[in-house]
Amino acid sequence: MPAPWPAFIAAPLLACAPAVQATQYLSVAQAQAVMFPGETMTPFKAEHATWRASGGGWFIVDKVLGKHELITYALALDARGSVRGIEILEYLEAHGGEIRDPVWRAQFVGKSAADPLKLDRDIRNISGATLSCRHVTDGVKRLLDFHARVLSRN
Repeated sequence: MPAPWPAFIAAPLLACAPAVQATQYLSVAQAQAVMFPGETMTPFKAEHATWRASGGGWFIVDKVLGKHELITYALALDARGSVRGIEILEYLEAHGGEIRDPVWRAQFVGKSAADPLKLDRDIRNISGATLSCRHVTDGVKRLLDFHARVLSRN
């Protein structure tokens, strides 16, 4: 059996390893209860992880790439297709978790497919979380367009 690496060699290697925050903040059921309290959810499109809320709104779970890892988030839309809220369900990146900040997520409330939703113009960026901010913003825009094209017709 080979001798373990001397500490003076192994310690710098360990210090360079990125810290992983692999954290699940909410399950899908918990996010549904937070975003649509007291409402029942009916699966609508399993391949798109989409549910219809009993009050007429929509709940969609999506994943976007952060810098290296996927970010799982939930989007709640009212019956008209405007954003009610966003919850970050799972964040795996070592940096950029500031997108969970309620103030940052609140910028999306009231936005619809008619809004441009551009980072640094309509949605402010968070320094150190640029890719996470950009990709979540792009994901929300994509889901708003999905609502306008598909969900609003049902």
